[in-house]
Amino acid sequence: MSKIKVAVVGCGSISKHRHIPEYAANPNVQFVGFCDLILERAEHYAEQYGARAYTSYEEMLKAEKPDAVSVCTPNVLHAPYAIAAANAGAHVLVEKPMATNEADALAMIEAAKKNGVYLMVGHNQRLMPPHQKAKEILQTGKLGKVLSFRTSFGHPGPERWSIDGRDSWFFRKEEAIMGAMGDLGVHKSDLIRWLLDDEVAEVAAFVNTLHKEGTDVDDNATCVLRMKSGTIGTLVASWTYYKGGDNSTVLWCENGAMHIGTDPVDQVIVELRDGSVEKYQVGAMATNEKQVASGVIDAFVECIVTNTPPSISGEEGLRSLNVILAAFESQDSKKVIPLS
Repeated sequence: MSKIKVAVVGCGSISKHRHIPEYAANPNVQFVGFCDLILERAEHYAEQYGARAYTSYEEMLKAEKPDAVSVCTPNVLHAPYAIAAANAGAHVLVEKPMATNEADALAMIEAAKKNGVYLMVGHNQRLMPPHQKAKEILQTGKLGKVLSFRTSFGHPGPERWSIDGRDSWFFRKEEAIMGAMGDLGVHKSDLIRWLLDDEVAEVAAFVNTLHKEGTDVDDNATCVLRMKSGTIGTLVASWTYYKGGDNSTVLWCENGAMHIGTDPVDQVIVELRDGSVEKYQVGAMATNEKQVASGVIDAFVECIVTNTPPSISGEEGLRSLNVILAAFESQDSKKVIPLS
């Protein structure tokens, strides 16, 4: 079969560390275009991969007619760029959060449907080996019902990660709309929904800017979630874990507890009430310092090759986004917010 023609819009850190190298490693892919407002960034990859560089997204879509597009732009541009790609007949992989409000997310889903293309959201947490293993264990039923949980994602902030450091769009409210919650919190709302095979029913949250100076995007959030099944737990997102980043989840169940990502060696630990302990070494989770393949790109390409709709669909992305939007609403209203 002929290779899938891929274009990437936004040539910052997420493209550099995840999208571009993972596409490059996939034998089914051929790069046709790279687009960035800073032309040199696009040119750098265009030269490396024999593609063309653009500063205009519309121009790139028209000239290259890509089969698939990765949208790796600031949050506020996810929706317009994804919709433009879908309208140009391209499958779309969009970074999280898929959009900054529900209306935009619904418009993205509609555009993909109308044009007969796939829309996939880059929620990589459900593809990480420790999380896959944890779900597999939960599905055996040996832990019984999950009664409560805590899931947390924190690191020192995007200034260490973003290509623009402290001048990054991550800190500009008009481009980011949301901070740690859009960067990390939405990963965890997606993970907990998928892991527990359950939807969030209610959210109460504190979402604040505690320490990052000169920005009004949130750098810390602590949320209480009640799931439809009655399970309750906390979701934490932080950009101020200056020492000891965290991407861990603990589930307390009827028959024991499961610790995911709490130990540097054993990524999943199951402690049963009968005293027995099971430890699993299944491979580490990707971090900003230590990149391992996210699995997202391969899953997206596989969908296109096999003509199979993505499991991390626009609809899934919207459900995970709605949890985060409810957290902001709770912070503003000081109320518990129900999700429909």
